[in-house]
Amino acid sequence: MAKEPDLSVNLAGVLLRNPVIAASGTFGYGREYEGLLDITALGGICTKGLTLNPRPGNTGRRIHETPSGMMNSIGLENPGIEAFIEKELPRLRSLGPAVIANLSGGTEEEYVEGARLLNASPVDIIELNISCPNVKAGGMAFGLDPAAAASVTEKVRRAAPIKPLMVKLTPNAPDLIAVAASCVKAGADALSLVNTFKAMAIDIHKRKPVFDNVFAGLSGPCIRPIALRLVWELASAIAPGDFFSTEKKSNFRRGVPVVGMGGIASVSDALEFLLAGAAAIQVGSATFAHPPLMNEIITGIGDYMREKGFASIGELGIRE
Repeated sequence: MAKEPDLSVNLAGVLLRNPVIAASGTFGYGREYEGLLDITALGGICTKGLTLNPRPGNTGRRIHETPSGMMNSIGLENPGIEAFIEKELPRLRSLGPAVIANLSGGTEEEYVEGARLLNASPVDIIELNISCPNVKAGGMAFGLDPAAAASVTEKVRRAAPIKPLMVKLTPNAPDLIAVAASCVKAGADALSLVNTFKAMAIDIHKRKPVFDNVFAGLSGPCIRPIALRLVWELASAIAPGDFFSTEKKSNFRRGVPVVGMGGIASVSDALEFLLAGAAAIQVGSATFAHPPLMNEIITGIGDYMREKGFASIGELGIRE
């Protein structure tokens, strides 16, 4: 009898039972979905964005539907890192999947202090969200500029030396590859992308923007082809020659894993990202509409591997 395929993934030194992770901001702290899917079967759970101090979130409308997607302007509502560690983390850890803490902030000092707290906690991985606006730089996101991204990554790396550090990249950066390279040089163990795209909507009856903050983050199936392209480009730059016969320039350490996300809403969507070079994937807004989707994706990946004769996730990839 053929051996069952191995779906496990080594993500920056943390062994996940499979490559399917609940994306930050869409799965709460796990308990919100209990009874709606088998949470214990997931490879990992990314927490809601966590900041050093509690945040009430944005005022006004926070969610707006758009064709094949949605826009959100939540504003990082969360109880603060200390309250998360005390009240949410014990239950989250008991669920079984790896716990990935999404660290956000408005200044480098906030990031650093938050990283120190998470470094002393039992989270498995820190996901550094550099899409947050840098208050001291006039609101420009840390992830738009390679130097700013490197600076905050390096400081968080020093503040959290014992935790694997995964940096979540924004697709809004003018040169995403340059930002990614700067983060790896500054100490990132893994990279995840994409975060939401900057977007807006206007209420034609009120003749004003739908969101109080004017702009919001676009997610959902409408962004998937672009997200897939960016994951492909980044995975190609990190591991030149793995999927390509032509030489690729690279400023990366070899072996830095990429976690892909952006509009994944089916088994085939997830497989596309894995074939494009992602070591693992995150599923976000599709979970709102169909909570069991991640369980179905895990089953579907296993079925695909059996059909194609793959023994491990690492064997997936585009053939030259």
